[in-house]
Amino acid sequence: MEKIKILVVGCGNMGTSHARAYNKLPGFEIVGLVSRTPQSRERLSDELGGLPKFDDFSKALSATRPHAVAISTYPDTHAAYVRESLEAGAHVFVEKPIALTVEEAEKLVALAKSKNKKLMVGYILRVHPAWTKFVETAQSLGKPLVMRMNLNQQSSEGQWYTHKQLMESMSPIVDCGVHYVDIMCLMTGAKPLSVSAIGARLTDEISSDMYNYGQLQVRFDDGSVGWYEAGWGPMISETAFFVKDVIGPGGCVSIVDEKKGDSDDIEGHTKTGGLILHFSELDSNGKFMKKDKIINTEDEPDHDGLCLLEQEYFLKSIQNDLDLSNHLSDAVNSLKIVLAADKSFRTGETVHF
Repeated sequence: MEKIKILVVGCGNMGTSHARAYNKLPGFEIVGLVSRTPQSRERLSDELGGLPKFDDFSKALSATRPHAVAISTYPDTHAAYVRESLEAGAHVFVEKPIALTVEEAEKLVALAKSKNKKLMVGYILRVHPAWTKFVETAQSLGKPLVMRMNLNQQSSEGQWYTHKQLMESMSPIVDCGVHYVDIMCLMTGAKPLSVSAIGARLTDEISSDMYNYGQLQVRFDDGSVGWYEAGWGPMISETAFFVKDVIGPGGCVSIVDEKKGDSDDIEGHTKTGGLILHFSELDSNGKFMKKDKIINTEDEPDHDGLCLLEQEYFLKSIQNDLDLSNHLSDAVNSLKIVLAADKSFRTGETVHF
């Protein structure tokens, strides 16, 4: 079978992990690396044995004529790069979010369909074995569900610079929130009814209309509710790093955060120390009938391993012509929810769907 020639756009944390995956998978051949930063593309090219390097996306696309493009750049470039790639006849893998507006996202999904090309969005938690178990266990607890999640990141130096760059186009609850809202939608299988949000601007190093801390609350039509919290910056507390709990009539399941490391460590954003399943059933004396169950997740993949799983699926979708309609519908839906949360913060009003 012919190898899929792929152009890697973005050589930061995510771009590097995806490039390593393509380098390992015999079905892919990397035909170029694109980055605005010379150091990152030189480093990655050297690591992978010397690959063609570009500082301009359009020129790279024209020169390499790839079968597929992987986009791991800042969010404000995603829509334009996806559109140009699809118009050039390439399949596309793009890191979340697919675009900055729902309208843009829907147009890109329609374009991919019209071109008969695969468009896959990087929702890494969907391929994570432990998170898959987390979702399945939550679904066994009955309805409604109460979902409590956060990902606060205490950042400094280079990571704080990256966060400030990201906040030139979107807040933390939008950038990171799509992952966790997506998980909530998977857990409930329900439609969102409304979203509200609060937030705060905790630094003068970002635009006056941006906020680096936020929390959203979402209500679903099955009675389930969820909240998600995200904050970035040197002022964020490490003790506020990691909460992942789901409560239902049958009990609760929680991700244990043992040995996660610092909050700005990308490995810790997906890593689990295990799951604890609590059963709510009481006996005639009002005592718990079952002890809490520990679900071991020690064999979970690291961050590069998760990206490898993602790219194995991307390759399979191209080679086997998989239907990604549901995947794209979910991607647009989660984007719709977090953008509604952003609107709620800015207007002070609950957004109803």
